[in-house]
Amino acid sequence: MSDLSQLPSIDYLLQQENIQKLLAIYGRPLTLEAIRNVLEDIRQAFINENTPIPDESVMIARIKNQLNLWLEPSLISVINATGVILHTNLGRAPLSVATRKAISAVGVGYSNLEFNLETGKRGKRSVHANRLLAHLTAVEAGYVVNNNAGAILLVLSALASQKNVLVSRTQLVEIGGGFRIPDVMRQSGARLVEIGTTNRIHLYDYEEALENETIALVLVAHHSNFKLIGFHSEPPLREVVETAHRYGVPVVHDLGSGALLDTADYGLAHEPTVQESVAAGCDLVCFSGDKLIGGPQAGIIIGKKDLIRLIRTHPLARALRADKLTLAGVAATLTHYLKNEAETEIPIWQMISRPLESIRATAENWQDYLGDGDVVPGFSTVGGGSLPTEELPTYLLALTPPRPDVFLNTLRQAHPPIIARIENDRVLLDPRTVLQEQEPALLRGLLDVLQNPVD
Repeated sequence: MSDLSQLPSIDYLLQQENIQKLLAIYGRPLTLEAIRNVLEDIRQAFINENTPIPDESVMIARIKNQLNLWLEPSLISVINATGVILHTNLGRAPLSVATRKAISAVGVGYSNLEFNLETGKRGKRSVHANRLLAHLTAVEAGYVVNNNAGAILLVLSALASQKNVLVSRTQLVEIGGGFRIPDVMRQSGARLVEIGTTNRIHLYDYEEALENETIALVLVAHHSNFKLIGFHSEPPLREVVETAHRYGVPVVHDLGSGALLDTADYGLAHEPTVQESVAAGCDLVCFSGDKLIGGPQAGIIIGKKDLIRLIRTHPLARALRADKLTLAGVAATLTHYLKNEAETEIPIWQMISRPLESIRATAENWQDYLGDGDVVPGFSTVGGGSLPTEELPTYLLALTPPRPDVFLNTLRQAHPPIIARIENDRVLLDPRTVLQEQEPALLRGLLDVLQNPVD
């Protein structure tokens, strides 16, 4: 019968060959902490549950497992087979090859983030995306922050703190993650002046408020993943801008997704584009660098140079500014649009524009490789707070395991994890959202689960 005297000392374990190997890999402090934790767990299990003291080899294995558990990264790459192109929970837009290379290039060492190579003096990080944004969208200036919510917060803080901002009630919505326009406005110090009703706003609502109130900004917010149907109307953006400008009030358009290509060209509903907001005369336009731009997470502000200058020099700008990796990624992604290669180089536009027969051929190849499943028609979605209710036709590989929920959970434990969906007791996998370089890993993972089902 075992007793606590069989529990080895820490000093003894540190001298063992297998622990010496762990010391070389993980370092002494962390290995020592793992030894102490495992020995204490064994001691408590013996005292409280009369659990026998395990063999030394088992103890060392548990110490190694503890170290692996502590250091295993929680953020890892996964395979998106859900058919949701901009899957918010899966990191939204996958990056282009050129974007990944640009991020890697500035990440491995030093960079000229805030250094002017011509003068040899300190420079401004805003220049790295400003020129591209100005050229691409025909505006005077641009500025990049960490995300679009941050962009709106910064704009309101810099231009309208303790001042009135006009917003239509049709646009006071909450989107993913609890992001509410009114809450952001309050945080910035701006005072919300609501006009119109929940479903209708008229031009005269803007005119009356501008006539009777002292207004610093008019904020027009795109509905994002919220859609009003039925008895609903809003005046055209251009007319809102013209009305505000008659009173000398600038207009900020929060576009959210910020498309640079016309989604209607791909069989989807038209999503307002950045170019359209600029053409309508908006003084500032804010949109995401990921989502329909297809780059890294960022908030992009473009518009009038004098307003951008006030935004860039506001104290909050430092807290929200983009780092060198984001700036490099945004610049590389924008370059694809300038070179007219977004559809062929940016993954989300490759997915959106992919021919239906190409998707079907891939699904049939998966079926042949696995020797299982049916190829069935279905639908993909854009996701990511963009184009609500819009779908793209696709073809799916449908598998019918005895326990779909267990099968799906097993796929999530694969390396890399495979994320699919269940519909009508079938596990569905959509080729549209699986990156080409991930297909071999997808098929290996699926085959392993099919051949070794979990009881």
